[in-house]
Amino acid sequence: MSVDGKTTGAVGSGLVLLVGVGAGDDLAAVEYCVDKCANMRLFADADGRMNRSLLDVSGAVLVISQFTLYGDCSRSRRPSFNAAAGAELAEQLYNQFADGMAKRGVEVASGVFGAHMSVEIHNDGPVTIFLEYP
Repeated sequence: MSVDGKTTGAVGSGLVLLVGVGAGDDLAAVEYCVDKCANMRLFADADGRMNRSLLDVSGAVLVISQFTLYGDCSRSRRPSFNAAAGAELAEQLYNQFADGMAKRGVEVASGVFGAHMSVEIHNDGPVTIFLEYP
């Protein structure tokens, strides 16, 4: 990942986490998502089954702020981002999410909050999960 042509974050084996913060999110939402992301069994075991977690495989995460996940296109051709948290809350919870992953012992790389980033992803398997706080 790069900002203004300078590399800001990169990881080897692990997960790319696009993190969107909603207007109603709080620390409980962050803790829930950290736990799920660290422990969700997404990696193959010896039999090729998705049975190992990020922690099991000592994987890393690339955490990218992504308010556009809250884009609502249901009413017009221009998305509304009203459901996204304001920048101050979003940045605080985004940083708490990255810190929470690091506290679990996960290597964390991240982008620059609010910046226009160029992201290059080499996807090893077509697995994309949408995780939401209940």
